[in-house]
Amino acid sequence: MNSDPNCVFCKINAGEEPARYRYLDDDLMVIVNQLTWVPLMLLVMPRKHMSQIQLWSSELLTRMGNIAVDMGAMYSPNGFRILSNFGRDGMQSQAHGHIHVIGGTSLGPYA
Repeated sequence: MNSDPNCVFCKINAGEEPARYRYLDDDLMVIVNQLTWVPLMLLVMPRKHMSQIQLWSSELLTRMGNIAVDMGAMYSPNGFRILSNFGRDGMQSQAHGHIHVIGGTSLGPYA
């Protein structure tokens, strides 16, 4: 499996860093984000290291979307938002491709 020794998500995948998992299979994982801006903050990502652009071009994206919707509906039944950030100006802080599921409160017009 491709990994980057400097990537925190790759370290989580390898069991070298702790995480609270909500879903895990051979290809994908969902973890609870350490940030707590809103009550529900999940990260859905491939276990294999890939960039955000590679992720959005991959066959995994449909499965990730389905899992993100399932997680949002399960943990935030009154509504949730699915987000993806691209590049520093887009607020992407990790090079390992991922999508966010946020909710648990009224999110207002902007996150």
